[in-house]
Amino acid sequence: MGCTFRYAGRGDEGRILSFIRALARYERMEQDVTATEALLSEWIFDKGKAEVVFAVEDGAEVGFALFFHNFSTFLGRAGLYLEDLFVLPEHRGKGYGKALLKELARIAAERGCGRLEWSCLDWNLPAIGFYRSAGAVPMEDWTTYRVAGEALKKLAEP
Repeated sequence: MGCTFRYAGRGDEGRILSFIRALARYERMEQDVTATEALLSEWIFDKGKAEVVFAVEDGAEVGFALFFHNFSTFLGRAGLYLEDLFVLPEHRGKGYGKALLKELARIAAERGCGRLEWSCLDWNLPAIGFYRSAGAVPMEDWTTYRVAGEALKKLAEP
């Protein structure tokens, strides 16, 4: 496998957005993508709220992982939260997904993080199998909750 990694930098916003859109197509959620290059530039590079690592083959980006730090009060230290991991369909089966996951584990360990975690859609059996093969275990007794859009605005009202 001829895979290397590189962190995204300014000027990569369009590339990041193309990976986000490809992932959304795969997850049948294209209608939910409201991200723009300007928003990605602001939140990733200006505000430093997330990071992106690309898997690169022969100079071309073939996969990406977008992640950020979270915090575990029980562990008393930060962790890494993997928001998205995606490998272009034509490059699957070459080990790039596992390589990205291993790279994130390396980053987490290097930074002294207590864990690496993420969510996965219940119907995505290929991803579930992949994650389990990498040693990940699903969290039991936990349900993710979300407040967004109008509900978030209403909750934020004084």
